[in-house]
Amino acid sequence: MLTALDVLGYERPTQLRGERARLVGLVLPELQNPIFPAFAEVIGGALAQQGLTPVLCTQTKGGVSEADYVELLLQQQVSGVVFAGGLFAQADAPHDHYRLLAERRIPVVLVNASIDGLDFPCISCDDAVAVEQAWRHLASLGHEHIGLVLGPGDHVPSRRKLAAAQAVAEAAGTELPEEYVERSMFSLEGGQAATGRLLGRGVTGIICASDPLALGAVRAARRRGLAVPGDVSVVGFDDSAFMNCTEPPLTTVRQPIEAMGRAAVELLTAQIQGGEVPPGELLFEPELVVRGSTAQVRRG
Repeated sequence: MLTALDVLGYERPTQLRGERARLVGLVLPELQNPIFPAFAEVIGGALAQQGLTPVLCTQTKGGVSEADYVELLLQQQVSGVVFAGGLFAQADAPHDHYRLLAERRIPVVLVNASIDGLDFPCISCDDAVAVEQAWRHLASLGHEHIGLVLGPGDHVPSRRKLAAAQAVAEAAGTELPEEYVERSMFSLEGGQAATGRLLGRGVTGIICASDPLALGAVRAARRRGLAVPGDVSVVGFDDSAFMNCTEPPLTTVRQPIEAMGRAAVELLTAQIQGGEVPPGELLFEPELVVRGSTAQVRRG
């Protein structure tokens, strides 16, 4: 809202004029995946309790870039920035605008991935535990051909999920075949296309790196005349809004959004107040939520 007001040239509300320490940038990669509005609600509410006002910056295709948003936030003299997903989670993406924030000594907190070489504090859901929970759940139902639908190759949380799956498979005395791993953009359509390829290779259980990917997986199975969970079991990740209302209700691994969002704001306000915040990553434990999209493997 404030970003829009400033860009359009309107005056800010009187109580916000000239108050450098009252504005905090909240940068999100998108709003279509319900997990990001959920993070925005938690982080925005926690900031408000601290007397801070979030400036919401959401990326749109062909719109304002993340680097441009950082420039805008610096012009607004924000006292800190929270990034909940974005280019920092892509190892091969440009990271110069993050270095600019570090040089200006602007307090920053990252959610769900860190940046090599920059000591920003980071709040993450433990990707390894998430995959272990999902994999063991499917294995306990008798699934031996378990596939993964992950984000792009340079997406750091997806890399972590892949490493965890390989480790779990190895611990079980098997290995994860390369052809059981598909990569996709984070969308329902991407999940559908990736799952279509996996189903052609005999996979019966699918672990997805987001809930929209998992909904795409369910759609792909149905388009092939397969039942979920009768023929194919699907596990999502996030437990974003309405996943208990889908058909079937989605089994997924829940990120503890409330705890993570509040911790991010605590780390940010500690920096704003001049306190020492240890660099590195705080890992939060996810929780498997079993619903109707997973079932015993169908033999034969």
